[in-house]
This record gives sequence, structure tokens and C-alpha cells, in this order.
Amino acid sequence: MSSDILLQLDGVAQHYGRGQTAVTALSGVDLTVRAGELVAVMGASGSGKSTLLTIAGGLSTPTSGEVIIEGSWLSTMTPKAIAALRRKTLGFVFQDFNLIPALTAVENVSLPLELDGRKRSRARSAALDALGTVELADRASHFPDDLSGGQQQRVAIARAIVGTRRIILADEPTGALDSITGEVVLRMLRRRVDAGAGGILVTHDARHAAWADRIVFLRDGRIVDESGSRSVDGLLGARP
Repeated sequence: MSSDILLQLDGVAQHYGRGQTAVTALSGVDLTVRAGELVAVMGASGSGKSTLLTIAGGLSTPTSGEVIIEGSWLSTMTPKAIAALRRKTLGFVFQDFNLIPALTAVENVSLPLELDGRKRSRARSAALDALGTVELADRASHFPDDLSGGQQQRVAIARAIVGTRRIILADEPTGALDSITGEVVLRMLRRRVDAGAGGILVTHDARHAAWADRIVFLRDGRIVDESGSRSVDGLLGARP
């Protein structure tokens, strides 16, 4: 695998049930994400977008196929090793933020590092750096309920990039935000990818997909088309 490939899905399939009740969520999906690349995944509801993301992040095991993260084949790893790999390498950004209400912004961001055994002072320092990256260092001591939706999502992005994490997996991260705030969040994701991370952005909105370098389209669990974001730009105007 090329050294600049951070994430690779090779022939990934996911089936649920058996016989007449069997459901195919993914079928023979091949996908690579390189450093400095944001890949948008589009498709109708039920096309397999969220399933692809959970498998790519090691949150579920595919029925067949391989997931390779920074050269590590997940099929050869123990659940404990996969969990450690997720904490160190993968960052998740969800539509509903998933912040812990009882923790401040800096505590939410530093938590993954502390769970991985880093000393609290060092974890906090790294968390403050990450919050600075998303322009929220001045909100470090605020609790989620004291932050706007856009600020909460930026805290979630800081948590996704803190430490050595180089792969960002975002599932409709702007779905709960207004269009202006959503653009701010997408700009933050884009900035992090341009700095050397790799990312997958699941979205149903072509305007959001235009922020990506590449767009793949899922239908019934299969990748049916792929294009550069310029094809979307042609319809909606140049990428912001």
C-alpha cells in the first residue's frame, strides 16, 4: 500500500440476516483515502453510507473484505488493539455532536487522550492546541450547553483531530446547523485535511460535497459512480 494512503477498504461487504430476510448493506466496496484528501460519500437514505463509515472506523466488522488503516489490517488485530488504533488515529464527527454535557470543551477534547493513558496536563495542553486550531481556545472552559451549535461542532472537530489522529470520519456533520454555521464547520474540516489529514464526509447535500476532492456515490450498497468535486462545482459554482 502506498505510504500516502491512510485508509483503504478492499472488497468490503456487509450482510445482515439469512435467507429471504437477508439484507445487503454493502457489497464489494473498494475505497482509498490519501493524506490531504477529503472524500465525500453521497447516496439516498439506506444506500449504505453510515455502514461504510462505521466499518471504515473499525466500529463494526465487515462480513467480508479488508479494512486497512495506516498499513494495519484490522482483520488481524484484536478488539483491544483496534480500540487503541481508533483512539490514536481516527476521529469521528457526528451530526449530533456527541459531547459530554458535564465536561467543559477542553475536557471533552482531552478525554480520548486521557483514556489512552496520557497524563492529564499533557492531554489538556494538546486539547488546547486542538481548540486553537478550530478557533475556540477562548471557549475552553465553557460547557456544551453554553456553546452554540456551531461551536459545539467545532469542539467535536477538535476532539476528532487531537493528538496524532490523521483520519477524520464525518457523518452529516452539518445536519443540525444552519447554512452559514455549516459552512464554517466544513471550512474547519477542509483546513485540517489540507494540513495532511485524510477524511470521509458523508453527506446528502451536493453543496457540502463540493468541499471534497473526490465524490463517490452509493446505491444499494455499491459504489456506482465517482467523480472529482469539480463536476459538482459546475452545477453550484466553484468550491468556496
